[in-house]
Amino acid sequence: MAMQEMINVDDISNEENPLRHHIYSLLAHLLRQAPDESTLAWLATLETDGDEHSAGMAAAWSVLKLSAKTTRPVQAADEYQLLFIGVGRGEVMPFGSWYLTGSLMELPLVLLRQDLRQLGFERQEDTKEPEDHIAALLEVMAMLVEEGDETQQAAFFNRHVAPWFETLFTDIKRADAAVFYTAVAELAQQFLMIEKIRFTQRPW
Repeated sequence: MAMQEMINVDDISNEENPLRHHIYSLLAHLLRQAPDESTLAWLATLETDGDEHSAGMAAAWSVLKLSAKTTRPVQAADEYQLLFIGVGRGEVMPFGSWYLTGSLMELPLVLLRQDLRQLGFERQEDTKEPEDHIAALLEVMAMLVEEGDETQQAAFFNRHVAPWFETLFTDIKRADAAVFYTAVAELAQQFLMIEKIRFTQRPW
């Protein structure tokens, strides 16, 4: 996993800094699958830096680091299974259509697929989940950030992530099965709130 060991949370506001790409990628990875032993070990030794202006992010990084130290891979795998997969369905449904309409495979997914085609993204044949899975959306954001077009970033984020991410991560934090993923959800919520402000306050 490519991310610098010292993370300065204040650098998130820097338009040219690749840190946003790394955080999107990390969150996508953690929400796509349970962390393995190497990922947990990396998170447990992660060093972060921030000041009072980034108190929420700094605190979220610290809690994630502590949670990674006390979580074994088998615990993370069981937790992920209960939260997002379950028997029939998990405790939380991490799909945009579900949060926006109450059902899967609805109009938000149709609109997302249209936008993905316009952006040049194609669905991988071995991918089982619909494209509106939160991990997939964060993966797209990571690629858009890497490409550097902030107009595209803002349009995609505001249309497909902003309307539902706060409710999703609040539900994850409140879920009975959530322990390690409580910390993941808090980091995601803090970071995406910064991104939401970024994309709503700037003229594009």
